[in-house]
This record gives sequence, C-alpha cells and structure tokens, in this order.
Amino acid sequence: MSSMHDDPRPGDVDTIPILDFGSQYVQLIARRIREAGAFSVLLAPDASPEEIMRWKPRGLILSGGPASIDEHNAPTCHPGLFDLDVPMLGICYGMQLASHMFGASVERAESSEYGRAKLHISSATGLFAGIPSDTTVWMSHGDQVENVTAHFEVLASTDTCPVAAVRHRTRPFHGLQFHPEVTHTPHGVDMLRNFIYEICGCNGGWRMADYMELQCNALPGIVGENRVICGLSGGVDSSVVAALLHRAIGDKLTCIFVDNGLLRKNERELVEKTFRETCDIDLRVIDASKAFLEDLKGVTDPQEKRRLIGHRFIDVFQQAADEVVKDGGSPVKFLAQGTLYPDVIESGQGHAGTAANIKLHHNVGGLPEDLEFELIEPLRDLFKDEVRALGEVLGLSPAIVGRHPFPGPGLAVRLLGEIDAERLFILRECDEIVLEEIIAANLYKATQQVFAVLLPVRSVGVMGDGRTYDSVVAVRAVVTQDFMTADWARIPYDVLASISNRIINEVKGVNRVVYDISSKPPATIEWE
Repeated sequence: MSSMHDDPRPGDVDTIPILDFGSQYVQLIARRIREAGAFSVLLAPDASPEEIMRWKPRGLILSGGPASIDEHNAPTCHPGLFDLDVPMLGICYGMQLASHMFGASVERAESSEYGRAKLHISSATGLFAGIPSDTTVWMSHGDQVENVTAHFEVLASTDTCPVAAVRHRTRPFHGLQFHPEVTHTPHGVDMLRNFIYEICGCNGGWRMADYMELQCNALPGIVGENRVICGLSGGVDSSVVAALLHRAIGDKLTCIFVDNGLLRKNERELVEKTFRETCDIDLRVIDASKAFLEDLKGVTDPQEKRRLIGHRFIDVFQQAADEVVKDGGSPVKFLAQGTLYPDVIESGQGHAGTAANIKLHHNVGGLPEDLEFELIEPLRDLFKDEVRALGEVLGLSPAIVGRHPFPGPGLAVRLLGEIDAERLFILRECDEIVLEEIIAANLYKATQQVFAVLLPVRSVGVMGDGRTYDSVVAVRAVVTQDFMTADWARIPYDVLASISNRIINEVKGVNRVVYDISSKPPATIEWE
C-alpha cells in the first residue's frame, strides 16, 4: 500500500500529481513539492484525465525519464491530458513528450548534455521570476526539442540547447529540458516554487501531519477486519511504521521482532525494553538465529544472502501469523514493512518500472513470488529525513527517531564473504567500538550512517614480538540528506585513531583498520 494509490487528500490540501515516466529523480520532485507546502502523489504515466482530476489538482508535473519518445514502447500520456484546464510543467522527457504532442519535433541532439550547463533566461517572469538571467542548471539528455511551433514561446537556452525552456502561448503548459529538482540546479527549488505558487496558485498548507492523517484515514479501510503483522527491527523505518499502524488500526497490529543472529550487540534487549515499556503494542520476539545462520552457511554472494534472508523472514512471519490466529486473533492478511523510496529505486522497482536494479532489499526485492501476505508499505514514497519528521509527528522519542539506519539483512551485508559465528562476533565487537567512539566524539548527529565492515581478507601485522596474520576491518561513515547520494564523512584523525587503536587492542583477530572514502555514487553506502 502506498499513498500514491489511496483516496485523495484529507481536507482541502493543494495537490500537484506527478506523471512518472521513469526518472531516477521523480521522487525528488515530489519531495520538493512537499517541502514547499503542497501535497504530491505519483501517478502512472498514462493516467486517465478522470483519475487525475479525482485528486482535484492545482497543477500537474510530467517527469523526466530514460526513454526517447520515438522508441518502441516508450511511455506516453493519455491523449486527453492536455485538454485539462490545469497548469502543467514538463521536465526533460515530460517536456519533450508534450512538445511533440503539440506539434514540435524532438531530435537527437548534436551535442548531448550531461552535467552542469549555463542557462540563459530570456523571459524572467512566471516560472523564472526572481531567477538570475544567467544561472547554472543540471542537464541529462541526448534528445532535445527543435523546430518549436508558433504555439510556443522559448524562455531560456544553453549554448548547445536552443530550446531549454518553453511556455505554450494559449495553454497552461511550461517545459524545462533540465532538472530543477536536483541540488545541482541552484535555483531549481525557486523555479518549482514559482510553478507551485505563481502559476498554480497554491497556498502552502501541506505538512507531514497531513501525511499521517492521509495514511490513518486510508489504512483502516484497507485492513478491514484482518490483522497486520509488522516486522519490527527497532530501526527508524520499522518503528515509524509500527507507530503509524498502531495509531491507525490499534490492536489489529502485531509486531514481530526476529532475532536472526545478524543483529548488533545488545540490539534484541534494547528493542524489547524500548517497545514493551514505552509502547502499548502487541510485540512478539522470535529467536530464529539458528535457522538464518544455517541458510547462510557457505553463501558468499551478496544478492543470494539478501534473497535467503528475505525468504526466511517470510517463513518466520508466517509461523508467527499462525500463532496469532491460534491465540484467537482474526486472520493475518497483511505484512507491513518500512520500505523507503531509495529502497524501491535501488531495487529497480520505480513507479514506471524503468529504474536500474542496483541491489536486492529484503523488504522489496528479496521476497518470494508466492508471498501469502499482501504488503503494506506506507513509507515507500518518503525519504529518510521525511520518515524522521513523521516519527516526530507520531510522538516517537528522539532516541528512536534519530537512530542511524541498520539494514534489514543486518550484519550479513557488512560481513563480506562467508558468515560464521566467529566472524559475526568479531564484527559485532568492532561495530560497537565504532559507534561508542563516534558518540563520544559528539559526531553521531553530524553523520547519517556509521558502521564497521569485516573484509574477507587478512593482512600481516606485528603485535608484541610476534607476527600476526589477521582480519581487516573497514570503517564507513557518510553524510547525506536523502540516502540517494552520500559523501564520506570527514571524521577527525584523532577519532579515527581512537577507533583503530581500540579495535586492534580489544578485538582478537583484527590487526588492521581502514577508512572508506568512497562517495555514493559510484559506491553504495553498504558494501553489499
């Protein structure tokens, strides 16, 4: 379940739907709109005029996408779309598609643009009100609009793209060849705000509390008289899902905490204490560590690890659901998960189905095809910082809302190579030291994810008067806003020295510590 498929908004909230043509950046557009104070939902690219108007839209955005409009099976929109009396903004592919349907030609550009470009604005009104006449924008296109008809006014250009922005003379359509939603377009947010307020006439009343209300209104109707089980890990995402569902459906929710043998040190005790003492939620703790570790014995491929873990989780949840029914509860029909938008994109399951598969997430890409549950994923439209904001609205404690992410497959994707009890023990101890030192240095809130990785290599060292040949541990620390991109954190040398010294001195079997200075992209945050 996702808000993009639900009933329209609670109350009289300005809404800007987005037709999703497959851009990696499409949810960034939705996020920028929500940040500006309007609500946004993603709709299929060929959504009918009736479906669009059901949302009472103040405006409509046509997203970018990787296709060319003349490709076989290239996504297109409903032929009646442009008969709607609704302001529209086409971005990249969205501009090309609309321009083509209005009679302009779209051709392969003589010089493709990928990266920053200098935009020359010829009409500094409307969409470009208050924007410098020369500004930097982020381009990512091989095709571009040419031979615009008399119906269009060209608003801006770059040195290699004469038609970088347009306005239809008689219909409420604007188009941008570049991406205003990314941070690489410095005034992009201003352009989107101009569209939202100056062109669409929105009033800026949308807040995260409205998202909570929307989900709380929709969930009871979806669940009916059935029960929902929620995989609670104690992390931010699953905690927010649990709190949201508990508010929406009350005692129809049962939370399952699975000890899969791949948890951080003392994690099970922490989760039990936190949720039993502070939340009136039906929480059941299942120790399935033996089964998980048996599944993973001898497995080194990271995708296979994720797949096996995902399948075993479902088996455990099914057994838990049977127990709930035996205890006199109503049938369990739904499984709730804390899937976020970056998870969906990295698993190649964007709304238009065109995103590249980077890795399986056990909560979106590692589930069996014969899954007996229906999924409820009320956070899958949100980024991590938005989930934290929702957690605050739901009244969760700062200690929970502010936790760094921990992957669903746990330490399995931070222990490279084969998994066994000895190596898991080493990784847990190293990871605990890393977190202790980061917290002691008051850097936990300044970073967004910090952890240790145990590498499948050994190196020569000297301890005392003897030669050692022991394991190598990598330390990973990143800063990021949305987890779609990230940079490595500039941890002070003295903190890194303390981490290294403690690990080597306190953890038997490790004689070398390295620091990961890779950004995302090209690397991902997790190593597997």
